[in-house]
Amino acid sequence: MMNTRTAEIWVGIFVAAGLAALFMLAMKVSNLSAYSSATGYDVTARFDDASGLKVRSPVTMAGVTLGRVSGISFDPKTYQAVVTLRIEGQYTTLPDGTSANIYTAGLLGEKYVGLLPGPASNPCEDEKLQAELEGRQPNLTGLDCKPHYLKQGSNIKLTQGSLVLEKLIAEFVSKFMDKGDSGKDKTQSK
Repeated sequence: MMNTRTAEIWVGIFVAAGLAALFMLAMKVSNLSAYSSATGYDVTARFDDASGLKVRSPVTMAGVTLGRVSGISFDPKTYQAVVTLRIEGQYTTLPDGTSANIYTAGLLGEKYVGLLPGPASNPCEDEKLQAELEGRQPNLTGLDCKPHYLKQGSNIKLTQGSLVLEKLIAEFVSKFMDKGDSGKDKTQSK
């Protein structure tokens, strides 16, 4: 009788640990465990293809999560996906020339936005370069000579959408078929 009771307790502990592990896995896959609504700022990026990207997908730079995707919509005028990125408030010095790419991570194929730093624009440097090219003295009057960084409402202009495996395979097959057809035509015409 005591042996059966001990076995039942161990089975109960094992089942409880299994349920806890499944819960942790579900939280990890759904990104709910890392989602926070802390202060930050929103920037937008337009992609030709945002396949597989979801709200709460990570936004990273150099492998560090800087924020999350907070919204995805469609612009019927440009036929592009408009992705809103919520960057955490501590990352205020991202250059305004930053680019955004959609990548795939892990075995589950989770999509995320990877940011690559670009140059911070500086109107004074631009004016100096333009004046040098034109052979004149630069006019820096009224220009803000500080480097510009991403801020609330900024747009990321350089983007690359997600790569869709089906599209790549279709392009490869299409090119392979075109080469095969053109080779047959050449041999048949001889």
